[in-house]
Amino acid sequence: MTPKLWTMLATLGPIGKVGIAPGTVGSAVAAVAGYLLLGVAPALLEIGTALVIVFGTIAATRHQQSTGKKDASEVIIDEVAGQWIAMLVIPVDWRWAVAAFLLFRFFDITKIGPIGMVEKWPAGYGVMADDIVAGIAAALCLVAAGFVMPA
Repeated sequence: MTPKLWTMLATLGPIGKVGIAPGTVGSAVAAVAGYLLLGVAPALLEIGTALVIVFGTIAATRHQQSTGKKDASEVIIDEVAGQWIAMLVIPVDWRWAVAAFLLFRFFDITKIGPIGMVEKWPAGYGVMADDIVAGIAAALCLVAAGFVMPA
């Protein structure tokens, strides 16, 4: 792929270049897309998540190499990975999707515990890793909530 195509993947085209809160906008777009995939077939969300992690890591690395910017705000493919990981454990119910969005954003923004530590990894690995761990943290909270409030 050309550098321009890697950048388009890393930024989700023009979405990553919105002026205000591109990470939140990217997460919202990912939540809607993830909910649609989940509604069609959970396996699509699972496969999509794996593909986003692999190709997103490459795209984030290539974007960093071409721009010289570490974890540039316009790179939002990492938000897709984290948001979709959070959604892997929810039923097809919009309320759970909203909870997954809010929890993922909380963990991604606060970067508490290991989330902030893995962010320091080099290149696209660090860009993706903090969102992956934030997605896992959100998913764990959602699983715990599922025991208290079954779908």
